[in-house]
Amino acid sequence: MGGVEVPRGARVRLGAVDGDLRVETNARLEADGRIVVAGAARFEGSAEMSGPFECGSLESDGGTLRFSDAVTVRHDLRGSDTTIEIGGALVAHRVDVDRALRIAGPATAEEFEVGGELDGRSTLTAERVRVGGKFALAGKLTARSVEAGGSVDLAALEIDTLEVGGFVRIGEGAVRRSIEVGGRFVAEAPLKFGSLEVGGFAEFRESAEGAKMEVGGVLSARKDLTFAALEVGGVGTIEGNGRGESIEIGGRLDVRGALDLTGKLEVGGAARLGGALTCRELDIGGSLEARRATVVGRVEVGGAISTQEGVKAARILLGRKSRARGPLVGGDIEIGRGGRAEDLYGDDVTLGARAEAGRIFAKRVRIEDGAHADEVTYTESIAMDRSAHLGRAPVKVESLPPFPL
Repeated sequence: MGGVEVPRGARVRLGAVDGDLRVETNARLEADGRIVVAGAARFEGSAEMSGPFECGSLESDGGTLRFSDAVTVRHDLRGSDTTIEIGGALVAHRVDVDRALRIAGPATAEEFEVGGELDGRSTLTAERVRVGGKFALAGKLTARSVEAGGSVDLAALEIDTLEVGGFVRIGEGAVRRSIEVGGRFVAEAPLKFGSLEVGGFAEFRESAEGAKMEVGGVLSARKDLTFAALEVGGVGTIEGNGRGESIEIGGRLDVRGALDLTGKLEVGGAARLGGALTCRELDIGGSLEARRATVVGRVEVGGAISTQEGVKAARILLGRKSRARGPLVGGDIEIGRGGRAEDLYGDDVTLGARAEAGRIFAKRVRIEDGAHADEVTYTESIAMDRSAHLGRAPVKVESLPPFPL
């Protein structure tokens, strides 16, 4: 049999087609075993095919194509203003469909490009996937790059890059290089990734591990979170433990467990930890609450510090009218004007004007106008302004008692 033309509305039974196949709108093709087209298959409008279908290339113009079984296209599949529904597997070199592509079986191609909706009920393997609207896949996605203008819903994945304009929900797997999401991102299973950039809301429902993370609005991690640099514009919540290099939060940070950083923690508002904090540098605009804080370098807090076991750092600076509950241990400690603290342990301790403290243990102590301390024990020197006062006379000793922490 040579080339075949199927007229409008016809019902035809086909097997092997030696040449090309041309099908007009509203036709129905039934397979004699399977339909195998040696050349190109062209569809003009809607059509239905029963049985496996194979061709050299496939082009469709308008309407909806429905294939009841597997489709194999040795070269390219192109659908202009077309919806294509495939009841079995799909194999093609490249796939380009304007409106929608729905596949029941496994799908394999070098590239998928769909203008509207790509819906897969099994696995999909490709080098590149681009979808203008919605991309949903029930099986595992294996690809290098994925782009979608609207939303992505994936059960499992192994990809290099993911870029989505709106909403993303993914299951288990890995994104080896980068994730970029304009709106909301949700990971429902353990996930490993390279970098993450989310414009609005990011949620990890299981443990997650990545490199640089940037979230414009809210970050929620329900289990442990591991990262390099973490930046959140609004609120960050980690219900497990946090581990990484640095964190910068514009609003509030809540960590139910411990937080272990090799770099800086910077929070514009309040930081509340259920466990211990370890970092190189600490800068809190509002308040800090933790079981204890151990800082290699400097601590600067504008509002309040509350710990059960204390804060230890090379330098501790509390701002004007700040409050500290729990011992402060450092090389250099400065309580700002009108601030209040409990026990202070350091090399150099300064109480600013009208500041108050409990006991002070230090090498050198300075107490400014109107400031008050209950007790001062020192080894080298004490300097007090005229209006400063102590609960009892200062005591000079040869050596200080062991410091907490």
